[in-house]
Amino acid sequence: MKKISYYIFLVVIFIISVSCKQNEEENNSIKILFTGDLLLDRGVRETMEHKGVEFIFSGVDSLFQTSDFVICNLECPITETITPIQKRFIFRGEPSYLPFLHNAGITHLGLANNHSIDQGRQEILTTINHIADNKMYSFGAGKNHAEACKPIIISKNGIEIALFSSVMLPLENWFFLENKPCVCQATVAEMALQITEYKQQNPKNFVGVILHWGAEYSETPQKEQKLDAEKLITAGADFIVGHHPHVVQKHEIINNKPIFYSIGNFVFDQDKSPRNEAIIPEIIFHNNGTFSYKTHEIFIRNCRPEIKN
Repeated sequence: MKKISYYIFLVVIFIISVSCKQNEEENNSIKILFTGDLLLDRGVRETMEHKGVEFIFSGVDSLFQTSDFVICNLECPITETITPIQKRFIFRGEPSYLPFLHNAGITHLGLANNHSIDQGRQEILTTINHIADNKMYSFGAGKNHAEACKPIIISKNGIEIALFSSVMLPLENWFFLENKPCVCQATVAEMALQITEYKQQNPKNFVGVILHWGAEYSETPQKEQKLDAEKLITAGADFIVGHHPHVVQKHEIINNKPIFYSIGNFVFDQDKSPRNEAIIPEIIFHNNGTFSYKTHEIFIRNCRPEIKN
């Protein structure tokens, strides 16, 4: 009997030590997930009308709930006002969708892409306000270009990550006006200068870059992208996450820093391979100045992303 009690005691001590170690790791790190294009219109809208908004996120919300922050590329303005600009593909999401994004675990929505402009300048600001009203953060857009290109700072447990974001594509029927509402269209040279200055002032902070770039449906990054990635890493970026091609492109390492040229779609209505396969990078930042990463493969069926087993 004493021997059994002793073994039980050892098991309890082991469980407590494992639990303490996990708590210590959680208190000394930040886990962030990054997703590709999140569309809330067209085929996705039809699916949500039939199956509910909760259905769309039900395949990934368990993963999201294990993370400190979830950052998505929002591929449409959020507004009830319909004021489309003249372009080929025009999207718009309803404000009523946003509470479901928040409940699923999404914390940040990037707006530096070629669809945030779809309903005009004023609705960029409307989108920003709707996101804030639903206890989420937006970045990559603002009341002027300087504000749009200002990095967003993510912090927890004494760890800070600055995220710079820009759309690197020509914007259809959109005029660059520096002092009007817009998305960030900073060049690589401009971003590299921003990053260098930021790192000089905040040498202990991490820096990430989120880019909407590349050729649609190409499974290989362009030569210019590789050169641009090297410039940004040299300037001080710790990682780069890209989207827009709607397919996954193989990631690579530059100076021990990961470059995800394209992580593919996230919530989207393209259901043919390879457009219905994507990845969600998970990066864990530690307070000793290091970080680690892995990727989660997802499959998109009926506009709904689900984690591959």
